Amino acid sequence: IPVARLTELDRRRLLDLEDVLRARVVGQDDAVSAVADAVRAGRAGLNHPGRPVGSFLFVGPTGVGKTELAQALAGALFGAPDRLVRLDMSEYSERHSVTRLIGAPPGYVGHDEPGQLTDAVRRTPYSVLLLDEIEKAHPEVLNVLLGVLDAGRLTDARGRTVNFANTVIIMTSNLGASELLAVAASGRSVDEVREPLLASVRGHFRPEFLNRLDEVVLFAGLGPAELRAVTLLMLAQTTQRLAAQDIGLVLDPSAVDWLAVRGYQPEFGARPLRRVIGRELERRLSRMLLAGELSSGQTVRATVDGDSLDLVVDGEPPSG
Repeated sequence: IPVARLTELDRRRLLDLEDVLRARVVGQDDAVSAVADAVRAGRAGLNHPGRPVGSFLFVGPTGVGKTELAQALAGALFGAPDRLVRLDMSEYSERHSVTRLIGAPPGYVGHDEPGQLTDAVRRTPYSVLLLDEIEKAHPEVLNVLLGVLDAGRLTDARGRTVNFANTVIIMTSNLGASELLAVAASGRSVDEVREPLLASVRGHFRPEFLNRLDEVVLFAGLGPAELRAVTLLMLAQTTQRLAAQDIGLVLDPSAVDWLAVRGYQPEFGARPLRRVIGRELERRLSRMLLAGELSSGQTVRATVDGDSLDLVVDGEPPSG
């Protein structure tokens, strides 16, 4: 979309992009800034005409915000989280898997099925395309993506050309995960290992592939402070869901710390934290709701009693 045709809402979304993304993605300010700057350049028409709005390789450990940033970007740019198209590239590790991306030619098995990539973007042309674990894709699959990154177009097996000019393409990789975790554990800056990590990336991907990307973005491991901030974000979601049923949730700081400590596994990022909150808090709340121990108009307070999480309900349930 030429900059002159951007609506006022589009302009405001672009100018406020960092703030919106940082509200969802914790501890990755450098990554957020790099993505926001590149996306603004793309939407302002400063990139090569016809190319995607932005193209990125996100490198870092699991569970540190790579997927969350892609989801947040879909919501911030296109107004809806369902504008995210996600493909697991470990499923495209064989040469023949190219046909799954663009469809099989006429006369071949599966020729009546559309390509998974081309069909998804044809249906949702304004979207964030997330290609997980890109290092596991077959080289022929990467060759197909080269044309998308360079010209913003891809022709499927039926001869139909799909336009990627209004997409943001994000590829993720766990390359260098151990080094980035070590940096977080020692309190050092990602900049201290940037060059050796980029050398590792260059050793895995061909230059013509990397040269077509707007940015290789490094994601740091999460420390205890970042995990506590993520805990608060996740608990805010639980609080919102209860509020929709007119039920309050108040968490003592000790309860937040209790959950954060039990969810802290640096090598897995924030993913264990989601499981801990689900097991220790949300499942118990579900049982209380179903048993009638917690209902509309009441508030549940979470505190720590010894080594366990204690849930106490305040207020009387509505009569009748």
